[in-house]
Amino acid sequence: MSEEEIKTTTFESLGLGERTLKAVKAKGFEEPSEIQAACIPLLLKEGTEVVGQAQTGTGKTAAFGIPVLQKINPKNKDTQALVLSPTRELCLQIADDLKDFSKYMKGVNIVAVYGGTSIENQIHALRHGAQIIVATPGRLIDLMHRGKAKLENVNNVVLDEADEMLNMGFADSINEIFEDLPEERNTLLFSATMSKEIEKIAKSYLNEYKEIIVGSRNEGAENVNHIYYLVNAKDKYLALKRIVDFNPKIFGIIFCRTKLDTQEIADKLIHDGYNAESLHGDLSQQQRDLTMQKFRQHLTQLLVATDVAARGLDVDDLTHVINFGLPDDIESYTHRSGRTGRAGKKGTSISIIHTREKHKMRAIEKEIGKAFVEGDIPSPKEICKKQLYKVMDQIVKTDVNDEEIDPFMKDINRYFEFMDKGDLIKKIVSMEFGKFLAYYADAPEIEKPTSRPAREERKTKRNDRNSQRGDKGQTKRGKKKAEKGYKRLFINLGKNDGFYPGEVMQYINKHVKGRQDVGHIDLLDKFSYIEVPEKDAAKVMKALDGTVYKGREVRCNDADEKGHGRKVNNDNGDWRQFFKNNNVKFKDDEPDFSEEGWAMRKPRKK
Repeated sequence: MSEEEIKTTTFESLGLGERTLKAVKAKGFEEPSEIQAACIPLLLKEGTEVVGQAQTGTGKTAAFGIPVLQKINPKNKDTQALVLSPTRELCLQIADDLKDFSKYMKGVNIVAVYGGTSIENQIHALRHGAQIIVATPGRLIDLMHRGKAKLENVNNVVLDEADEMLNMGFADSINEIFEDLPEERNTLLFSATMSKEIEKIAKSYLNEYKEIIVGSRNEGAENVNHIYYLVNAKDKYLALKRIVDFNPKIFGIIFCRTKLDTQEIADKLIHDGYNAESLHGDLSQQQRDLTMQKFRQHLTQLLVATDVAARGLDVDDLTHVINFGLPDDIESYTHRSGRTGRAGKKGTSISIIHTREKHKMRAIEKEIGKAFVEGDIPSPKEICKKQLYKVMDQIVKTDVNDEEIDPFMKDINRYFEFMDKGDLIKKIVSMEFGKFLAYYADAPEIEKPTSRPAREERKTKRNDRNSQRGDKGQTKRGKKKAEKGYKRLFINLGKNDGFYPGEVMQYINKHVKGRQDVGHIDLLDKFSYIEVPEKDAAKVMKALDGTVYKGREVRCNDADEKGHGRKVNNDNGDWRQFFKNNNVKFKDDEPDFSEEGWAMRKPRKK
């Protein structure tokens, strides 16, 4: 379909039924988006399978939902269609949209099933009949095992945000679900990217499918400006405050790497008077739902979130996405930035970084094909000017209800009759504007880093040498304490193995089977230290230890335990057993068998 054809296409011309058209108009849709115009006519035909590539926010739900709804037989209470989504939030959103599109279709029942809430309520809903089930993979499998979700009559299957489902470790779950589905079915797959894994799924479960691509892979949202601010690590929060203050009408998400950072930044913002809330995995499902409800209703201005918690979020009118530091992988950045700049509107992706993150930024630029523009931290004068105009604009645009205020005007005029007009205006403006004047009158300076101080350079070089020879200086680094609530793990892979942050996260997620929360990462030449939540430490060590990375056997241990990085030949861990069959002696009575200590030891002949 040509660009001109898409522009002139209407919903009426797509072959929709009268009731569907009525629902579409009631929802406020005027003309189909590109993905809708391309998909709906194809999917209304029987036996047509589609692989669609489009970013979230382009209208995918209507593109697959409307044709699926029109194929439903309302008189038949059996489940006829299944929609799989990666997250609870997206699952609920799809179900709500489908209910809106089917509001004039009598007898059509749509049920959302997802984890984190009572399964009994969902079983009760399914018992009454559900022609369409919208589900997260894990909860659906649970219901299948209980015999409550019956899929033998499903003739239409949709995988939405398929790339996200794979990233979150749902590949095995998807395989299990498809084993229970009829062979004679119509399968639709939608994804933001078209990776080899997605192509593999398409070839496994779809027959002769048509591929529809809207936008290009990793395009980084054409309507998004990418800006970075270079600051010293200690000044990142101060920079965040200034950026928010300089954008009074901001409505955005602030992304942090860890749950601890997320909560800390949210607490600081709230303490400083900002309308902010946190969203991370430590919150209960009820808390997360309430937080998202308030944010979608624009009752919360700033949402501080981790990548995992924010997956699948689709919120209208986001003006900004702020990266409080860059993520470890490029894909996470594209997902973050793609949350703004939707539906033809402009958006801004801001990254607050320090000098050591510049290499990450360059890699992202290369991948998305768009340059980051360096921004200057707004000065106190610029911020105060912006905030002043905001207050004045609010005053001018305030609606006055004459009928309500008139009875009080006599008393108001009498109270202020001896006050100068100029003084009155100053007082009114200062009520809102005064706090900014007070703060920025004595605000801490934010110095832009130019280059590393000579002392820091010398320290870095020294640490590099230590990491190579494993001397006592590096041993001290190895015993660095983890953040509160986190456990520090040792991995016998380093920069020399090509083990950089992106590879670290990919490797962990691959073997842990899902998105693993990771704190600080210390990458050295021959080995590394990573921090993971204490509750996940045993799981991560078990998943990684003994695996193979580029031909090298991986050791993963508690960094606080002695002998990490080496296996011994007995169960009690006695170091002497290591030399049971060796005629080698060492200078020390009990050598240090840590990775760094091992490099120091020189065997000598008898």
